[in-house]
Amino acid sequence: MTEEMIKIVAIGLIMAVGTIAPAIAIGKIGSTASDAIGRNPEASSKIQTAMILALAFAEAIAIYGLVTALILKFV
Repeated sequence: MTEEMIKIVAIGLIMAVGTIAPAIAIGKIGSTASDAIGRNPEASSKIQTAMILALAFAEAIAIYGLVTALILKFV
């Protein structure tokens, strides 16, 4: 394998893991928040605030993966 092929495979792996892992995390966060709101509807505003913050952090991981892949692609 040439250096360029290894680079392309690495970019593909980074993008695959960098999108699958945050997607699973976002699904789990949403599911858990829905369960919590269903059990305690009075606390829905506090749960929703924490859920949105956690979703933003999970999505940031996907963006870091994208940035890393772009750096590898264009360097």
